[in-house]
Amino acid sequence: MMQAEAPRLVLASASASRRALLEAAGLRFEARVAGVDEAAIKDAAQAERIPPADAAILLAEAKAARIARRDPDALVIGCDQLLVCGGRWFDKPEDLAGARAHLLALRGRQHELVNGTVAWRGGERVWQDVTTARLTMRDFGDAFLDAYLAAEGKALCASVGAYRVEGPGIQLFSRIEGEHSAIIGLPMLPLLRFLRQHGVLAG
Repeated sequence: MMQAEAPRLVLASASASRRALLEAAGLRFEARVAGVDEAAIKDAAQAERIPPADAAILLAEAKAARIARRDPDALVIGCDQLLVCGGRWFDKPEDLAGARAHLLALRGRQHELVNGTVAWRGGERVWQDVTTARLTMRDFGDAFLDAYLAAEGKALCASVGAYRVEGPGIQLFSRIEGEHSAIIGLPMLPLLRFLRQHGVLAG
């Protein structure tokens, strides 16, 4: 058996993409939504000039800790991803107009996806990781942008960058540096390495 019966693994996220990554890796887990005010944490981090990597960890920890305090026997994984371009932190677009604005701001430029991942067990943090992917959007034309928005529709509002590299969004880019799963939102290689070290997965 690759995965031990204990501890139970809990993903503190509502993200379908993150659930899909864990499922594809063959992990047994439960997904729970952690009710934290992400906007307030991000606003405070920016006001205090906290670096994006530290802010991503703060957000991930808030989610993991919220669930772990109610279920101390579980191993709770919290994660968050920040998109940073030219010093600006992006939020998920509210609508297609917002998605268009995101893509116009990112067009022809490099941006970073900064992933913070934290594990809590027994009332304390037992592991953390920061993984950054760098993506360069090509200087696509307005006609392509219109066609892309029409093809993807509201699905773009679920992504902080208004794209899905696992779908047609791959056509937006000229260069991608980083682990594919980190771009989607949960760096699997460092997480799996931790789970083996922690005895959750067989080595």
